[in-house]
Amino acid sequence: MRSWQYSRTAGGLEKNLSLNLAAPLPTPKPDQHLVQVIAAALNPVDYKPAEIPGIIRFAIAKPATPGIDFAGAIVRPASDSPLKAGQLVFGACGTNPVAGGALREFSVSGIKSAVAIPEGVEPIHAATVGVAGLTAYQSIVPHVKKGDKIFINGGSGGTGVFGIQIAKAVGCHVTTACSTANVEFCRELGADEVVDYKKENVLEVLLLKAKEHRYDHVVDNVGTDDQLALHCHEFMASGGVMVVVGGEPTMKAVTQTMKRKLLPGFLGGVKGNVVGFWPEQKPEDLQQIVAWMKEGKVKTVVDSKFPFEEAPKAFERLKTGRARGKIVVDVASATYKKASG
Repeated sequence: MRSWQYSRTAGGLEKNLSLNLAAPLPTPKPDQHLVQVIAAALNPVDYKPAEIPGIIRFAIAKPATPGIDFAGAIVRPASDSPLKAGQLVFGACGTNPVAGGALREFSVSGIKSAVAIPEGVEPIHAATVGVAGLTAYQSIVPHVKKGDKIFINGGSGGTGVFGIQIAKAVGCHVTTACSTANVEFCRELGADEVVDYKKENVLEVLLLKAKEHRYDHVVDNVGTDDQLALHCHEFMASGGVMVVVGGEPTMKAVTQTMKRKLLPGFLGGVKGNVVGFWPEQKPEDLQQIVAWMKEGKVKTVVDSKFPFEEAPKAFERLKTGRARGKIVVDVASATYKKASG
């Protein structure tokens, strides 16, 4: 099979990807499905951790294949799975959270990591949900109730696009922040209020709004403005939680996180309830998201689609930080349709 692989990331993962035309088929464990990948979607986690010096040497088996989000067809289902061979599924590939193996023609997916694609949902769209959709769902839904006011920092990226729509689906009033170019886009997704960070200071706006109402929940998909966390107690309601999803995997970021967690407020620590986040594979959450997709309550937004042969260009687009929605790599939609039709 064909598989994009890398053994080093110096100079950028995308510059080290090579297409292996004769890679061996993966061997699934009893609790894993063997799947034919139809489409894969990219996320920052597909390259950021791998580019940290030392990670590629110690935490990733080489050669590695990037990609977690996928949609595909079951070739051989996991033991005791209700899914059948030939059934269309979506979710997360592999067991390594850094190199899942979606950017190859066949991969493996855990029994809890893949669910059926319902009729009426295209695989290309379902492929975008595994990381970003699940992250948006789990960083919001367990923390809110109908009528709550929520602030989402970073509303136009892969996770933010899902976040706005999921928050509206459960009945929240949504305020989000984005750049000037994406203000109308975020409103179209359902945001009730939009802060243009190019024209306004986000923290100042939140503090001003706090005089009228405080936010019941906050999700930070950007993670680069430490001041939001340090001052969250001034614009969050009592009992509110700020979930930090985004951020850079740098020593400075780690130091800031430790400072916020360990130091008391009067020494520069956080006074509000700020928590980190990592998505948990829950098939029921994936099923709820795709049910909303089928109902039209949640729509996927594809920023760009690249053919399998141009996967490195997809990473280049991802690294610009300007993608509106998700970046998809079409692995085999044409050949799959031809074979199945």
